Amino acid sequence: MKRDPTLHTHTSSPKAVGEKSRIDDMAWTLVCGARKLKLTFPLTSAVSRRLLRDGSGALRQVSAPQTAFFPPNEGVMLRPDAFRNKVAFITGGGTGLGKGMAGTLSALGAECVIASRKLDVLKQTAEEITKQTGNKVHAVQCDVRDPASVEAAVTELVGVAGLPDVVINNAAGNFISPSENLSPNAWRTITDIVLNGTAYVTLEVGKRLIKAERGAAFLAITTIYAESGSGFVVPSAAAKSGVETLCTSLAAEWGRYGMRFNVIQPGPIKTKGAFSRLDPAGMFEKSMIDRIPVGRLGTPGEIANLAAYLCSDYANWVTGAIIRMDGGEFVSMAGEFNDLKKVTKEQWAVMEAMIRKTKGS
Repeated sequence: MKRDPTLHTHTSSPKAVGEKSRIDDMAWTLVCGARKLKLTFPLTSAVSRRLLRDGSGALRQVSAPQTAFFPPNEGVMLRPDAFRNKVAFITGGGTGLGKGMAGTLSALGAECVIASRKLDVLKQTAEEITKQTGNKVHAVQCDVRDPASVEAAVTELVGVAGLPDVVINNAAGNFISPSENLSPNAWRTITDIVLNGTAYVTLEVGKRLIKAERGAAFLAITTIYAESGSGFVVPSAAAKSGVETLCTSLAAEWGRYGMRFNVIQPGPIKTKGAFSRLDPAGMFEKSMIDRIPVGRLGTPGEIANLAAYLCSDYANWVTGAIIRMDGGEFVSMAGEFNDLKKVTKEQWAVMEAMIRKTKGS
C-alpha cells in the first residue's frame, strides 16, 4: 500500500523528528489497519490529516457552517444568589464537566465540595474556583468504588460544609474496546466507578438526609447511549443505563423525603479526560460533527447551566427526568433516512424523476 503523503510530512528519519514522527507513524499504522479491515470511518478526512499533521496529539475544535446559528453561550444563566446558603457536593469535580459545574454553582453562591481520587488536582481546582468566585470550595478525597471511602468522604463533607442541598454524581470512567477483548477486571473497573460509585454516594448521602429530615436535589451525568446502547463501550453503556434506572426509581420512592432525582445525557463534549480514552488518535471528531445537526460539539459551560437549573429551586417540579443535551445527535442517528441530507440537488433531481416514473406501479 502506498503511504499517504498527507499523513507524513517529515523529510528526515522518525528518530530525528522525535515525538511528532511517532504520532504520525501511529496514525499511519491505524490507517493501514483500517484499510485492511475495510473500515469506513473517516480516518483520512481532511480534518483528521490536519490533526495528525500538527503532531501534538491534541484535538482542535472543528465545526460545520450552521454553527453560526448556534454559538455556545457559557455565561451563567441563573441569578447570582440562586444557590446562596446551599451546599453542593460534586464527584469527579476536579476536571472536565465536574469542574465546570462546580465553577458555575460556586459563581451562583453555593459552597461547593468537590471529590475525586486525586487530591492534588482537587486542591488546585478548589483554589482556582475560590479565587474566581470568592466562594469557598473544599477538596475531599474519595474513591467512589470503595464504600468505606465514600462514607469517610461524606463524613468530611458534613464536617466542613454540612449536609448537601445538591448532589451531582459525575465521577465516571470509560474507554473504547472490542467487547471480546474485555476482561472481568476491565468490566468491573468501569461498572464500579459509574454504577456502584453512584449508588454508594447516593445511598450514603440519602440515608443521612432522611435521618436529618432534609431534602436535596440529586443529579447524575450519563450519556446518550445509555438509552440506545453502543458497541465498543459496553461496560459504560450498561452502567450508565443502570444509573438512569437508579435515579428514576429513587425519584418515585424518595420524593416523600424531599429529594429530587434527575439525569443529564450529554452528547460529545471535548474534555481532555474523555477524549484521551475515546478518541486517542484524534480521528473521530469530524464524524461526530457530521452527525450533529447543530454542527459542533457541546461545551462544559452549557452542561453546567442545565445542571444548575435542574438543581435549583426553579426546578422544584422536575424530578425523574432524563434530559438529552447533544445538539441533536441522538435523533440524527436514530432516523432511518437521515443520511439523505448527503444527497446533492442534482442527485435529488435524478431520483425524483425516477420516482415519478413509478406512479401507478
